[in-house]
Amino acid sequence: MPLNDPLGDMITRIRNGQRARLKTITAPASKFRMNVLQVLKQEGFIREYEREEIEVGKPEIRIELKYADGEPAIREIKRISTPGRRVYSSIRDLPKVCNGLGVAILSTPQGVMSDTQARESNVGGEVLCSVL
Repeated sequence: MPLNDPLGDMITRIRNGQRARLKTITAPASKFRMNVLQVLKQEGFIREYEREEIEVGKPEIRIELKYADGEPAIREIKRISTPGRRVYSSIRDLPKVCNGLGVAILSTPQGVMSDTQARESNVGGEVLCSVL
Protein backbone atom coordinates (compact mmCIF):
# COMPACT_ATOMS: atom_id res chain seq x y z
CA MET A 1 0.00 0.00 0.00
CA PRO A 2 1.52 3.34 -1.01
CA LEU A 3 1.95 6.16 1.47
CA ASN A 4 0.11 9.39 0.72
CA ASP A 5 2.28 11.50 3.04
CA PRO A 6 5.78 10.04 3.45
CA LEU A 7 7.09 12.98 5.51
CA GLY A 8 4.05 12.85 7.80
CA ASP A 9 4.70 9.13 8.30
CA MET A 10 8.33 9.77 9.31
CA ILE A 11 7.31 12.57 11.69
CA THR A 12 4.77 10.25 13.33
CA ARG A 13 7.41 7.50 13.68
CA ILE A 14 9.76 9.98 15.40
CA ARG A 15 6.99 11.22 17.72
CA ASN A 16 5.91 7.66 18.64
CA GLY A 17 9.51 6.51 19.11
CA GLN A 18 10.26 9.30 21.55
CA ARG A 19 7.06 8.67 23.50
CA ALA A 20 8.10 5.01 23.80
CA ARG A 21 11.66 6.11 24.78
CA LEU A 22 13.25 4.13 21.93
CA LYS A 23 16.90 4.73 21.09
CA THR A 24 16.54 4.11 17.37
CA ILE A 25 13.69 3.92 14.88
CA THR A 26 13.53 3.05 11.19
CA ALA A 27 11.64 4.61 8.29
CA PRO A 28 11.63 3.99 4.54
CA ALA A 29 14.40 5.97 2.84
CA SER A 30 14.13 8.80 0.34
CA LYS A 31 16.29 11.81 -0.54
CA PHE A 32 13.61 14.21 0.71
CA ARG A 33 13.39 12.50 4.13
CA MET A 34 17.19 12.47 4.38
CA ASN A 35 17.27 16.23 3.72
CA VAL A 36 14.72 16.85 6.50
CA LEU A 37 16.72 14.61 8.86
CA GLN A 38 19.88 16.58 7.99
CA VAL A 39 18.18 19.78 9.18
CA LEU A 40 17.00 18.04 12.38
CA LYS A 41 20.57 16.86 13.02
CA GLN A 42 22.08 20.31 12.36
CA GLU A 43 19.60 21.87 14.79
CA GLY A 44 20.41 19.24 17.48
CA PHE A 45 17.08 17.41 17.62
CA ILE A 46 18.40 13.94 16.64
CA ARG A 47 21.76 12.29 17.18
CA GLU A 48 22.40 10.60 13.85
CA TYR A 49 20.73 8.99 10.86
CA GLU A 50 22.03 6.40 8.44
CA ARG A 51 20.72 4.90 5.22
CA GLU A 52 20.90 1.11 5.03
CA GLU A 53 19.69 -1.55 2.60
CA ILE A 54 17.59 -4.20 4.33
CA GLU A 55 16.68 -5.91 1.05
CA VAL A 56 17.56 -5.24 -2.55
CA GLY A 57 15.53 -2.19 -3.59
CA LYS A 58 14.18 -1.50 -0.07
CA PRO A 59 16.41 1.08 1.63
CA GLU A 60 15.61 2.25 5.15
CA ILE A 61 16.84 5.08 7.35
CA ARG A 62 17.91 4.24 10.90
CA ILE A 63 17.36 7.32 13.09
CA GLU A 64 19.03 7.68 16.50
CA LEU A 65 16.80 9.73 18.76
CA LYS A 66 18.27 12.21 21.22
CA TYR A 67 17.43 12.53 24.91
CA ALA A 68 18.63 15.01 27.56
CA ASP A 69 18.34 13.88 31.18
CA GLY A 70 15.79 11.25 30.16
CA GLU A 71 13.57 13.76 28.35
CA PRO A 72 13.22 13.74 24.55
CA ALA A 73 15.07 16.51 22.69
CA ILE A 74 11.95 16.97 20.55
CA ARG A 75 9.12 18.14 22.79
CA GLU A 76 6.72 18.69 19.89
CA ILE A 77 6.93 17.99 16.18
CA LYS A 78 4.01 18.61 13.87
CA ARG A 79 3.32 18.69 10.16
CA ILE A 80 2.28 22.12 8.85
CA SER A 81 1.93 21.62 5.08
CA THR A 82 -0.07 18.49 4.19
CA PRO A 83 -0.84 16.90 0.82
CA GLY A 84 -4.36 18.34 0.99
CA ARG A 85 -3.33 21.81 2.17
CA ARG A 86 0.01 23.24 1.12
CA VAL A 87 1.31 26.16 3.19
CA TYR A 88 3.75 28.54 1.52
CA SER A 89 5.53 31.47 3.13
CA SER A 90 7.45 34.39 1.70
CA ILE A 91 10.60 35.66 3.38
CA ARG A 92 8.63 38.39 5.17
CA ASP A 93 6.08 35.94 6.56
CA LEU A 94 8.37 33.12 7.73
CA PRO A 95 7.01 31.70 11.00
CA LYS A 96 8.94 31.85 14.27
CA VAL A 97 8.28 28.79 16.41
CA CYS A 98 7.94 29.82 20.08
CA ASN A 99 9.75 33.11 19.45
CA GLY A 100 12.81 31.40 17.99
CA LEU A 101 13.14 28.53 20.50
CA GLY A 102 11.84 26.04 17.94
CA VAL A 103 12.55 25.49 14.27
CA ALA A 104 10.36 25.54 11.18
CA ILE A 105 11.63 23.34 8.35
CA LEU A 106 11.07 24.67 4.83
CA SER A 107 11.38 23.29 1.33
CA THR A 108 12.83 26.11 -0.78
CA PRO A 109 14.19 26.38 -4.33
CA GLN A 110 17.66 26.10 -2.73
CA GLY A 111 16.77 22.87 -0.88
CA VAL A 112 15.38 21.86 2.50
CA MET A 113 16.49 24.22 5.28
CA SER A 114 15.53 25.67 8.65
CA ASP A 115 13.76 29.00 9.00
CA THR A 116 16.94 30.73 10.19
CA GLN A 117 18.89 29.46 7.17
CA ALA A 118 16.05 30.62 4.90
CA ARG A 119 16.20 34.12 6.43
CA GLU A 120 19.97 34.22 5.88
CA SER A 121 19.54 33.04 2.27
CA ASN A 122 16.62 35.48 1.79
CA VAL A 123 14.34 32.81 0.36
CA GLY A 124 10.82 31.55 1.16
CA GLY A 125 9.11 28.29 0.39
CA GLU A 126 6.77 25.56 1.61
CA VAL A 127 6.62 25.22 5.42
CA LEU A 128 6.93 21.46 5.99
CA CYS A 129 6.87 21.10 9.78
CA SER A 130 7.67 22.79 13.07
CA VAL A 131 9.84 21.35 15.83
CA LEU A 132 10.10 22.43 19.44
